[in-house]
Amino acid sequence: MSDSDLAGLRERAADGDRDAVDQLVELAGERGDLAELRQLAEDGNADAAAQLVELATELGDMNELRRLADRGDRDAADQLVELAAERADVGELRRLADGGNRDAADVLAELTEEDDEGE
Repeated sequence: MSDSDLAGLRERAADGDRDAVDQLVELAGERGDLAELRQLAEDGNADAAAQLVELATELGDMNELRRLADRGDRDAADQLVELAAERADVGELRRLADGGNRDAADVLAELTEEDDEGE
């Protein structure tokens, strides 16, 4: 898709064309365009928000997942806990647990228990 086609698609989306918005979400996901997805999600598009979480997870983008989770996105929080667990990132798990995330607290307890057993 050319830059002018993309600009036209964005213009149609801005004018409320749902098909254009859907196309933008799909194209942004295919291109790995976090910025475009972020903008569409901030405009209230749930599909863009879901695609943003999926892409950030695929990229291992903890900062983006953290930003989304801190804004209340439950899917992003779940993915952040999963990535932090895979990386044994105790600091991130503790931050999430301190913020009330029960899943993070459970994983943190498991990691701590494993560390205690290993000593």
